[in-house]
Amino acid sequence: MPMTRRDRVRAALNKQSVDRAPIFMWFHPKTVGMLSEWLDVPPGAVDGVMGNDIRQAWIGNNAGMEGVAHNQDGQGHTDAWGVAWERREGFNQIVQSPLSGVDSIAAANYRFPDPQTHELLRPLRELVERREDFFVGADVSPCVFELLARLRGMENAFLDLADPDPAVDRLLDGCAGHSTDLAKRACAPEFSPDWLWTGDDVGGQLGLMMSPETWRQRIKPRLKQVAAAGREAGLPVAYHCCGGLRPIIPDLIEIGVNILNPIQGNCPGMDPLELKREFGGELAFMGGVDTQRLLTRGSAAAVRREVSRLLDGMTRDGGGYILAASHTLAPETPFANIAALYEAAGLPERELKRRAAEWKENNGQF
Repeated sequence: MPMTRRDRVRAALNKQSVDRAPIFMWFHPKTVGMLSEWLDVPPGAVDGVMGNDIRQAWIGNNAGMEGVAHNQDGQGHTDAWGVAWERREGFNQIVQSPLSGVDSIAAANYRFPDPQTHELLRPLRELVERREDFFVGADVSPCVFELLARLRGMENAFLDLADPDPAVDRLLDGCAGHSTDLAKRACAPEFSPDWLWTGDDVGGQLGLMMSPETWRQRIKPRLKQVAAAGREAGLPVAYHCCGGLRPIIPDLIEIGVNILNPIQGNCPGMDPLELKREFGGELAFMGGVDTQRLLTRGSAAAVRREVSRLLDGMTRDGGGYILAASHTLAPETPFANIAALYEAAGLPERELKRRAAEWKENNGQF
């Protein structure tokens, strides 16, 4: 008998036997449209039909990027943090940061949005009410540096990190305090999520975007506060960071991170199987299927082979792995490659079609 989605993820994280590797795939909005048409189901059903076992609520500033849908490019909004977004190429992208035009002293007086006044927890409440058997995540990212960058603009954020002015520390404390407050509220029994999702994009294609020493001095102690909210609630803590972050992985383990995502294997030091060998006793992993070259440019046979190799290597010790791509599945990904990915995961094309038919027959339920 198939496992529930929630049990499947929990078992994998605990390195217990599962009926298949759990899946948490992210799709570009245009890819969702393509899959919706192919499966003949509404866009909102694509995640479930395509085997995603996890649903996540954005309650941090990612709500401004991921939680607001615009119908066409050029439309936009300003979120509760004062960050202005505009849809470009299908994604919401920042067009104005609220503290970009002020100095660090003025920025330190910024008032973060009150979770109750701005109903920041509403997406989590709504998700929990209709959780079905999904594994539910509470996403409070970005937490420290990336939240600073969204408020100040990326250039100012890097200048701030190099500035010893205590005003910068007050603003960083504000970012961490706000994220910690959200995390504590989200992890309360009222919501009972299955994990706390944290994150900061501090990695680039060639490695960290700051020195490890700077990260340890100005980011790590503050990120530890956020992670502690999940650990104190008895929840696993996931951490998202794109790019290369190999030098700080031991630090992330030290502050209580349990799951690392998205594992961009073509960045230095980020080969998924090497990371599994070195850190698999302390970390679970989510990601590793390359979207830059393999999925967009490789053959279906190469995709099938590499995904099978990844699954074998990442689960050799019994589990500790969630199948996911290293970024969203882009619309230029050949459909044959998407099908090959899922076939390697144990969900061949005929099974996906069967799941779509089942969803329609059961009025939107599996």
